[in-house]
Amino acid sequence: MYEGTLKLGGMLMIGSAAANVGKTELACAIIGKFSKTTDITAVKVTTIKQRDGQCPRGGEGCGVCSSLEGDFVITEETNSKSNKDTARLLAAGAKRVFWLRVMKTHLKEAITTLLDIIGPDAISICESNSLRQVAEPGLFLIVKGHSAKRWKASAGDVKRYVDRVVVSDSGGFDFDIDRIKIVDGRWTIVEKATAVILAGGGNRRMGTDKGMLSIKNRPMIEHIYRQLHSSFEQVLVSAGEAERYAFLGCDVVRDKMPGQGPLMGIASGLDASANELNFVVGCDIPHIDLTFVRKMFTEAVESRADIVIPTSSPQDALRPEEKCEPLFAVYRKSVLEAVNQVLSSGKRKISDVFPLCRVKFIELQAEQFTNLNTMSEYEEFRKRYEAQV
Repeated sequence: MYEGTLKLGGMLMIGSAAANVGKTELACAIIGKFSKTTDITAVKVTTIKQRDGQCPRGGEGCGVCSSLEGDFVITEETNSKSNKDTARLLAAGAKRVFWLRVMKTHLKEAITTLLDIIGPDAISICESNSLRQVAEPGLFLIVKGHSAKRWKASAGDVKRYVDRVVVSDSGGFDFDIDRIKIVDGRWTIVEKATAVILAGGGNRRMGTDKGMLSIKNRPMIEHIYRQLHSSFEQVLVSAGEAERYAFLGCDVVRDKMPGQGPLMGIASGLDASANELNFVVGCDIPHIDLTFVRKMFTEAVESRADIVIPTSSPQDALRPEEKCEPLFAVYRKSVLEAVNQVLSSGKRKISDVFPLCRVKFIELQAEQFTNLNTMSEYEEFRKRYEAQV
C-alpha cells in the first residue's frame, strides 16, 4: 500500500537535539491547544539500533531495547495517571496514545502497521527523530536546549528536514504555538511573513500566460496560491493586470510601471507588503518546498541577510549568482530602497541589486525546485503530477 517516503500531512513530528530538552512538554502543549476541537492521536517512538543489551542513552538503561521481541511492538496507553511520557500525552488531551518500540531497520513496516490502526488520515503528534527518515510529516519540529552546541546522532541525521528548531529553557519555548494550524487535515506554521507571487512577464518562451495553465483543472497560479495561503500572514500577487487574477481572492498589486520585468514586480510586492520578511516566487514554479522556504527565513534571521537566495552552484563558487534563483527567494522589505535605486538607474536585472545588499546564497538541490519555462516542461510536469493519487 505504501511505497517510498510516506506522505503524512496529518502528522506533526517532534524530535529532539538531546535528551531532556522538553520534547514531551511541547507535544503536550500542542495537544492541549488542539484537542478541544480535534481528535489527536499521540505516538511515542522508541527506535532500537541493535539487540546487544547496551542502552543508547548510556548506563544500564530501562530494559526497553533488550526486552523487545520481534521487529516492533505497538502498545496503547490507557492510564493517564502515571509519570510515563505516554501517560502525560493522554492526560494532555490526546484521544489515543501509542508507544511504538521498533528496530531501526523496520521503521517503515512499523509505522505502516500503526497507520492501519489509526487510519492514514488521522491527525497525530509523534515524538521521534528517526521516523523522519521514512516519513514526511506535515510539520517537523526539533527541540534543543538553549545552551546546547552538539546534536545527538539521530537528530543530526534528519536536521536537514526540520521546519523549525524550537529552543527551550527554564522559562518555556521561543516559539508561539498559536502559529501552528491544521488546514485541510494538514499541519502547518503560519509565517510572520508575506508571500509575493509574480504574475507579470512576457512569457515569451512559454508562448502563453504561465499562471493560467491548468494543473488538475485549476490555473497554475491558483495551485501555487493554495500552497502558500495557509502558511503566510499575507499573500500578494504582483501583476500588470489586477483584474485577471481577482478570482484568487487575495490582494493583487499592479506594477507601478508595467513591462519593466520581474524587478518591478518585486518592487511593487515589497512596497505593498505588511511584513519585513517576504518570500518571492514566480508563477511558473508549481511545487513549493515549504521546508526549504522556512530554511531561507531562518538564514535571513540568523545571518541578518537582506536577501537569501538559492543557488545550484557549489557553496565555494566564486560567482554563485550565475546559477541562482531570484524568483524563489527571501527578500527583506528594506531591500526596496536598493531595488528602486537600480530601477531609477534604468537597469532591470535582479542581480544588479546584489552589490547594494547583504546577500546570502544557500545551496539548492534539484529535487527541491521545479521551474517550468517551456510548454514541453509544463506538459511533462502536468502528466507526472496528475498521475499521482
